[in-house]
Amino acid sequence: QVRVVESGGGLVQPGGSLRLSCAASGFIVSSAAMSWYRQAPGKERELVAHCTSAGGCTNFADSVKGRFTGSRDNAKNTVYLQMHGLKPEDTAVYFCDAAILRSDQTIDHYWGQGTQVTVSS
Repeated sequence: QVRVVESGGGLVQPGGSLRLSCAASGFIVSSAAMSWYRQAPGKERELVAHCTSAGGCTNFADSVKGRFTGSRDNAKNTVYLQMHGLKPEDTAVYFCDAAILRSDQTIDHYWGQGTQVTVSS
């Protein structure tokens, strides 16, 4: 069964750092495109970072460029979102999405339940 589980969220002061994890099961993360999204109260879900199956995490939202980085640990079958310089506007529920290409060339998306990040003093 394909599953992704986010963890690592919490309460952090402005300027602080957090590392979010997205642990995958039922598939290999190196074979999927993995993305991080976030959704703040009253706002639409937005793409934060995208990691291709072939390469690294290079596509970041303008609002987080230079502060967030992504990485993939194939041995742990886990994708990470490292967040530095956190701002109150980064407060949101962060979700991991796995986009898996099927044999018929369609794509299935699998979402986790999210992890809350709150940036506040």
